[in-house]
Amino acid sequence: MIEQVPRGVFAALLDAAVRAPVRPERRLYSTDKTWVKASVLALTLALAIGFTGGSIALYINLHGLGASQSWLLGLLQGLPLLVAPYLPLASWRIMVAGLLLAEISLGHHEEFMPWPVTSLLGLLPVLALVAAVSARLVAKGVSVLTITVLAIVPILFNGLEPWFGLILSALAGLALVFGDAVGGRRWAEMTLAEQAELRRQDLARQAVLEERSRIARELHDVVAHHMSVIALQAEAAPYKIPELPDAARATFTLLRDEARAALTETRRVVGLLRAHDETAERVPQPGMDRLPDLVASHDGLRISLTVIGAALALPEGLDLSAYRIIQEALSNASRYAPGAAVSVEVRYDPDRLRLSVRDDGPHGEPDTSNGGHGLVGMRERVTMLGGTLFAGEEGEGWAVLAELPYDDAHDPRGDS
Repeated sequence: MIEQVPRGVFAALLDAAVRAPVRPERRLYSTDKTWVKASVLALTLALAIGFTGGSIALYINLHGLGASQSWLLGLLQGLPLLVAPYLPLASWRIMVAGLLLAEISLGHHEEFMPWPVTSLLGLLPVLALVAAVSARLVAKGVSVLTITVLAIVPILFNGLEPWFGLILSALAGLALVFGDAVGGRRWAEMTLAEQAELRRQDLARQAVLEERSRIARELHDVVAHHMSVIALQAEAAPYKIPELPDAARATFTLLRDEARAALTETRRVVGLLRAHDETAERVPQPGMDRLPDLVASHDGLRISLTVIGAALALPEGLDLSAYRIIQEALSNASRYAPGAAVSVEVRYDPDRLRLSVRDDGPHGEPDTSNGGHGLVGMRERVTMLGGTLFAGEEGEGWAVLAELPYDDAHDPRGDS
């Protein structure tokens, strides 16, 4: 196989400038806001009209070209400014073609340079925009081709003074460097903002997974307890009732075996979640009966606890989740509203449990460091129980309101 000879650097740069896609690789500002669009459009329209009209007038009066030729060159060198904020590379290509066409049309002339000054003034912001939104290779190709058109060709064929060609090259280079610096900074800021948002989303997803794992562990404790009771009662039934028929004995034996199998399977599946915090999960799971102890443990808050209605024997999953929601709400109040007066209200309605934790705002210096994802955990628990949750500002403080429906299988109203 014959190895392909690599192209020269100059050819590669020109190819990047001429053949690169005109769609910008990055953006400098948001186009979602109407006032931004209107401001950019008004500015570019004013510049395009001014530079185009100035170029046409100078071609006619200074360079002595005909009206049709002056209009063509003026439109090519000024009107592309209209699309420069959105397609700067396409605008640059049209304007450079117009400048080159002017050099060809005028040939060797007695004027100081073959273009009106307005055409050069219109080219400089376009060069800055190209460098700001394009890749480095494209910007380098644009700089090489621009210097060729502004300096090398007119010096050789149009009588442009070399020292002035150097000035034009320096101006073009400064515009490109300025655009690259502004675009690079803006691109870095947007990249960091996007990475921060992705990190925030990753942390939120991680918090959801961790909270679900914790809920799964807690539910495992609840389910395992009940399954163990079922298995023990099913095994003890034949001994408690000696005259039990054989069919009933077989039923209790099957019930015992199925309960043990379900318990074993539950432990196998959920047991993996205990790998890193086995010790912590050995303590009994708390419930609403420990709510006074929870309230007393928050010394930095002035907490009032109100229980409305007769306390009911809640299902263990609901009992545990209600405790955790209040626990998280009080932890958030301790952190973000130190010294606040907090009212905790627990209402036992006939069909649901209503929880309310309200504070009147911080009375000290709140902790402004990045916190966890307590609200995510509360929402996960409420969603699991089919309830509703509100967490947000209320007056000068913060409120957490949760409604948790009772499980139909454990309806506290009893059988009816």
